[in-house]
Amino acid sequence: MYFRDVIGLHDVKQHLINSVRQGHVPHARIFYGPEGVGKLPLAIAYARYLNCSNRGDEDACGECPSCHKFDKWAHPDLHFVFPVVKSKVSDHYLSQWREFLSGHHYFNLNDWLNFIDAQNAQGIIYAKESDEIIRKLNLKVYEAPYKIMVVWLPEKMHVVCANKLLKLLEEPPGDTVFLLVSEEKEDVLQTIWSRCQPLHIRAIEKEEMGVALQQKFGLDREQALSTAHIANGSFTKAIEIIQTSEYREYLLELFTQMMRDAFSGKIKPIREIANKIAGIGREMQKSFLLYSLGLFREYFVSNLHEPEIVYLNKEEQQFGERFAPFINEKNIETLSEEFSLAYRQIEQNGNAKIIFLDLCLKVTMLLRK
Repeated sequence: MYFRDVIGLHDVKQHLINSVRQGHVPHARIFYGPEGVGKLPLAIAYARYLNCSNRGDEDACGECPSCHKFDKWAHPDLHFVFPVVKSKVSDHYLSQWREFLSGHHYFNLNDWLNFIDAQNAQGIIYAKESDEIIRKLNLKVYEAPYKIMVVWLPEKMHVVCANKLLKLLEEPPGDTVFLLVSEEKEDVLQTIWSRCQPLHIRAIEKEEMGVALQQKFGLDREQALSTAHIANGSFTKAIEIIQTSEYREYLLELFTQMMRDAFSGKIKPIREIANKIAGIGREMQKSFLLYSLGLFREYFVSNLHEPEIVYLNKEEQQFGERFAPFINEKNIETLSEEFSLAYRQIEQNGNAKIIFLDLCLKVTMLLRK
């Protein structure tokens, strides 16, 4: 990945390039911002630029030995840490990670877990990973100016692992650079956060994303801009909209059924939809809850009659014509809190049947406000 592979964010890229050329290289940066805006591609492009032996004004050269090794994900001074399953460490999945990166520039945790067939397991950076990080960073630099450790999603790091790394982050070995990439800054330990220089990565501009979608998927301008509008700055979401329309339809089907059954107040259909959602697997349950939170926001905003700030596809809009008035200032905040709580409970391996039955019953009361 090069800076040119990162969509938009021209000022951020120029800032990183200028900092290197001026000799200002913090020993630990944390790239943070919403999902799908290019934080990991940007961090990898920055790592490549740091170790390029013939840096250009706008990007790495692509011709030096370091760049050739980056192209193959085989640079001896580039290390990765990322969420895995089965209580393993990142190196156990390194060949799959390299293969995944070769075919994906913009992706999310679900994409990675599906690639390694994690099934219902949740990705975690386990406690034992800290020993591997310490071991690698205590080695001498092989051939490049910097030894670089890229940590994708430090918010998924086990607290034992995080605490073991505090001293290393504060006083790393010479010529070592940590690049952390976070999507949930509130979930990163404050002691980790305070030891890094933060760099906020904003959403991708609509026009820039539209151009990228036209080039990558052959969409016409109107289709590309419509998709970019719904994606709201996330290229990962835009790809999902284009490639997984059936998946989005399924989530909408679950949502509409849940809302209708909950509104009916009849216990039998409420129990049936709760059990149905409880049986779809934890990662999909989490996707459903996040999707539902997004719909609540859109339906609430749609009541303001400002279509330019509403991000719904045709089917979602059709359901919202009747449903949106039930999402109002009396229940929007509590609905958001309850669905966010359910998300955290699912993430903590709570009993899905109990969680979703309780959630459906609460929705029944909230929709009647």
